[in-house]
Amino acid sequence: MAITAQGAPSSQRELDQLCVNAIRFLSVDAVEKAKSGHPGLPLGAAPMAYVLFTRFLKHNPADPKWFDRDRFVLSAGHGSMLLYSLLHLTGYDLSLEELQRFRQWESRTPGHPERGKTPGVEVTTGPLGQGFGNSVGMAIAEAHLAARYNREGAKVIDHFTYALASDGDLMEGVSSEAASLAGHLKLGKLVCFYDNNRVTLSESTHASFTEDVARRFGAYGWQTLTVEDGNDLELIDRALREARAELARPSLILVRTHLGYGAPRKQDSFEAHGSPLGADEVRATKERLGWPVEPAFFVPEAARAHFRKALDKGRKAQESWNREKESLWRVDSNLGRELERVIRGELLEGWDEELPSFPPDAKGLATRNASGEVLDFIAARVPEMIGGSGDLNPSTDSAIEGAGDFQSRAESGGDMQGSAGGGWSYAGRNLHFGVREHAMGAITNGLAAHGGVIPYAATFLLFSDYLRPPMRLASMMRLGTIYVFTHDSIGLGQDGPTHQPVEQLANLRAIPGLVVLRPCDANETAQAWQVAVAARDHPTALVLTRQSVPTLDRTSYAAAENLRKGAYVLAEAKGGAPKLLLIASGSEVSLALSAQAELDRRGVPARVISMPSWELFESQPGSYRDSVLPPSVPARLSIEAGSPQGWAKWVGDRGDVLGVDRFGASAPGSEVLAHFGFTVDNVVARALRLLEREGA
Repeated sequence: MAITAQGAPSSQRELDQLCVNAIRFLSVDAVEKAKSGHPGLPLGAAPMAYVLFTRFLKHNPADPKWFDRDRFVLSAGHGSMLLYSLLHLTGYDLSLEELQRFRQWESRTPGHPERGKTPGVEVTTGPLGQGFGNSVGMAIAEAHLAARYNREGAKVIDHFTYALASDGDLMEGVSSEAASLAGHLKLGKLVCFYDNNRVTLSESTHASFTEDVARRFGAYGWQTLTVEDGNDLELIDRALREARAELARPSLILVRTHLGYGAPRKQDSFEAHGSPLGADEVRATKERLGWPVEPAFFVPEAARAHFRKALDKGRKAQESWNREKESLWRVDSNLGRELERVIRGELLEGWDEELPSFPPDAKGLATRNASGEVLDFIAARVPEMIGGSGDLNPSTDSAIEGAGDFQSRAESGGDMQGSAGGGWSYAGRNLHFGVREHAMGAITNGLAAHGGVIPYAATFLLFSDYLRPPMRLASMMRLGTIYVFTHDSIGLGQDGPTHQPVEQLANLRAIPGLVVLRPCDANETAQAWQVAVAARDHPTALVLTRQSVPTLDRTSYAAAENLRKGAYVLAEAKGGAPKLLLIASGSEVSLALSAQAELDRRGVPARVISMPSWELFESQPGSYRDSVLPPSVPARLSIEAGSPQGWAKWVGDRGDVLGVDRFGASAPGSEVLAHFGFTVDNVVARALRLLEREGA
């Protein structure tokens, strides 16, 4: 249909085509103006996105955070202009001027979607496969909250999660992990479009991706539906209706599209993927699809009016939801009050009062075991906590006792007990991720981004490497995800160097915005959990031991609550001002205390500093940091069974670092630590050399 600036469609079919092309050419014009971006996906995928947003998606552009909205995740984040065009057209607070500032400094339309920067963007996407994993997490959150809060006559949680994925998304391993789990869990309210355009960034998919995607997802337990013509709106409509009707399986809709649709020279070519079409090709594409060449960023009034119907539909849907909430209050006022609280993301007042306290014990216990006790205590007072491990609950001590397992009743038979008691159902709070650490990270991001829950994920510290991409995104999105990493050093012993972390602490500390906590004993572990749960605007990593560590006598040493400052004077030097600072974290703090005692016998006054969190310590005022690490004391020795990288910041150029700069070994943990120099004798010897060098 050819149109002019004043033209109006004469039928619904013409109006639909007008709207699809409005999406296409807002996207193309923005990429062309920026001289950067990805025009190919919006040109090909606009029809399916149009059908979803105007006929099915439950959302209110006037209130992007309305809790019972459907979630839409553009996993193929490089096609961001597709989403920005839809958000602008349907009435979100995203002006045409912002579309014209695509990919510019401080615009609300960055190169890839960023949560918190653009209203209507649910998660930050771009690293392929991550958004797909996020969508699985969102579907889990919806199913869990529906099971917890819906009552007869009060359906307060009832929405779908939609995702749009590319070939690249489905090639990434994280999507395979997440899809496998989603199929097992029978997440029927998860619907994913596969933009099957058969072109990658550098070639056609014939070069690297020739598998039968439908059969693969069918084997995972998904319903698969195929739309052979991605421009046929009615076929897309029919597929979506079938997907929404199948509530016992997630659905993958494979839509055959054409990358760069309509571009005479570049359609179906990788040239349309990640570069502007160019002025001549833009003109030719507009002419071919009957669109005015000028002005750029043109939106016909008929199309705008049709898209903006989303505002009235969204308002009515939200009003209906408000009535459902009122019904829940009448049925169960306590449940209604709790739902309102978790939606706001507020913790119950007094949740952290009387945290578990552990008596002094020279033998002590592993901080992973202390963590398990504290987790059970907190979870009983924070019902929105939900999480699990990569098939390591017995080793990470991360199952919530009595909270049941999140499982499909169809899979479990409906009458079995969960591994932590409490039975099987979507109301269960223990997630079994299986050996899928990468998906676990992406899924917990989806849980956190959905809201209403506080997710945690547990595995060995060594395997944090598998979670690094989603951890980075969690920090970028300021999500309050909690990571529980156990088996934190070479001290775990006989599993050997393949399982002994060395560089992982440094890796975690390198992620901007991630707070890393390595507590020294059971009581610091309790405080670490308090910090982690209270932090709703950034992720936190708890780094815990497998081996037992002494539980310190806090009547002789500083209170464990000081962990919240990141570092503190645990034991002051005896016999005068300190000449030496011993700085340690985690299991090495007790070693520092033993070394302090030996130095004291030799007449050397040394201060012991517990430093569980560099990030929290850096956030303290300079005066406090100087009170803990006096600039007048240059003789400083850090002690940590991990990479020395970064410790120079705290010990200075006149200090020393006792760390691990090579891979570990298979032997009993105490022997491994001794061979690597984590003994009182070696600490004392290095301390004395420091003092000798200083002439002290």
